[in-house]
This record gives sequence, structure tokens and C-alpha cells, in this order.
Amino acid sequence: MFSLRQSLSALLVSASVGLVSPGTASAAEEVNVYTHRHYEADDALYAKFTEATGIKVNIVKAKADALLERLKAEGEGSPADVLITADAGRLERAKSAGVLQPVESAALTAAVPANLRDEEGCWYGFTVRARVLVYAKDRVEPAELGRYEDLADPKWKGRVLARSSSNIYNQSLLASIIAADGEKAALGWARAVRGNMARAPEGSDRDQMRAVAAGIGDVAIVNTYYVGLLANSSDPKDREVASKLGVFFPNQDGRGTHINASGGGVAKHSKNKANAIKLLEFLTGEAAQATFPETTYEYPLHIADTRSELLKSWGPFKADPVALGKLGQNNSAAVKIFALAGWK
Repeated sequence: MFSLRQSLSALLVSASVGLVSPGTASAAEEVNVYTHRHYEADDALYAKFTEATGIKVNIVKAKADALLERLKAEGEGSPADVLITADAGRLERAKSAGVLQPVESAALTAAVPANLRDEEGCWYGFTVRARVLVYAKDRVEPAELGRYEDLADPKWKGRVLARSSSNIYNQSLLASIIAADGEKAALGWARAVRGNMARAPEGSDRDQMRAVAAGIGDVAIVNTYYVGLLANSSDPKDREVASKLGVFFPNQDGRGTHINASGGGVAKHSKNKANAIKLLEFLTGEAAQATFPETTYEYPLHIADTRSELLKSWGPFKADPVALGKLGQNNSAAVKIFALAGWK
């Protein structure tokens, strides 16, 4: 029976980024990354980081909750230097669990807008996702849409699609509604939207879009990068789905569209702290920021700077400026409200 340390050693694999030969690299010239992200484009960026710095990147990939539990279990013996995950809700959970440490970096402070990083420096965003409404072009006019709050209107009865309330993206959206309108209004919204759903919550964001295209519902709540993944899928059926959908950015006359981030922080017991900071600086730097929109269809930290023709085709939008850390702090309230609302 393997010990936790033996199991971890078996899982800790190189991202195959080492252009550093055994004769030129020492153990100190590495950085160990625990990541929830699963994109080949990220691996390519780690390779570029190694080329630029000589620092080898070792990767452990797993689900976000599993990585958090592993860090907690490993304690001071953890080999992790960086934790990377999606959504500020998860990043705040990691901070609250005490597995991240605050770091200071002039480069990170300059690159990452204040609302997209932890005020104490425990985590920094490096990509942005907008949670938008996608609609059936043949059944919905954009003028019918406005705010997230408008999905509570009876006119949407049997027409709304959304995934489970256990999904962190929906939790953070509701956390943003709590921040803007208060818990009572958020509960009323969640109850009304649940009542307007075309079916019980199920599946991924991509499944919601497929259901809109199939006529099961008319409008769905999804993250923008999933639209990009469908539009650029190797499956022609998914590309056909994307062609049938319009993208709408809610709340443009008010606080703006809810956004969130993928991001990372330095592990509390990092043995390669300086290298960990360098990696975060690289991911927030110019080369990586130009890469994400073209490969993972996420917005860069400065949304208007995107060079992706697909992302630009959806049009410019006003983003909600609320600090993402606040949304993480509202997460437990959002979970309770979803339960009260009967949103599965």
C-alpha cells in the first residue's frame, strides 16, 4: 500500500518542458505546479517559460477539490510550489484553507488589475472568463435580453437552461448578485430562474449550448470560453451548435457582466518560492496574455487587449468591477441560497 508521499511521487510528472539538460539544471532550477487546468496550450506555455528561464516545470493535474485536499494533507512536506485553478471561489477556498502564502511582486501588481487579485497577494488571476447568456438566433432577439435579473421574468418560463448549483461558476455568479442586490434579492432570483428552467439542471456549459441548439430551451447561462471551444471543436456537430447561438453580455446598463478568472498562488510550503513567483509573472506577462485568447478562448487580464478575432466578434463589453475576492467570500451564502431555492 503506497504512502501519500509515494503516491504523490508517482503522480508528479514532468510537463516535458525541459530544455534544461541534467548537466545544466540543479534541483533548485525547477517549479512544481498543482493545476486544475487541463489545456495543451498551458503545457506549451510552460515549455516557453523553461526556454526563457531554464526552470523546469513539473506538473500534477487533478480536480480542484482533490488538489486542495492533497495540499492540506501534505502540510509542510508538500513539494508544491504553485496552485493553479479556475474561479476566484476556489482560489479563496485555498486561501482560507491556509495552503497559500502572500507574495509581493511589482510585476504582478502592475500586470494584474486590483479586482482580479487577492488584496493580500495570496493569489493572482491570469485569464478572464465572462459568464454570459447564449441564445437561439432563430428564436430570440437580443433586444429581449438585458440583465441576469431579467431571467426571473415569467416570459422565460420553460426557456432557461443552466447547470447545477454545485458548479463553482454558478456559485460565483450568484455571489455577484448577492454583492450587487443583497441576499434576499438573490434568493428571489434563484427561485424564479429555477422555476423558469426548461429542464432540471444537468450537464456542462457545453451541454447547455447543445440543448439550446436542439430546441430544449432558448437561452443558457455559460462561460464565454466554452463558446470558443465549441466554435473551434474538431467535431462538426459542435461547430454547428456554435453557429446557431448568439452571445449576449448582460447588465451593460448597470454594473456590467459578471467575470471571473483562472489564477494561481504560491503554495504555503513552497521550496522554490522565487521560481514560483517567476512562473506567475510569466503567465501574467505579454507573451502568455497574447496566447490565451487564441488557444483557450479566455480573455486576457486587460479584456480590451484581446487579439482573438472570435472574441472580438462577440463585441466589447463592460465588466462588473467587483473584487473577485468578495465573490469568494460570498460563496457559502450563495450555496445556501441555491439550496433554499431548490436549484439542484
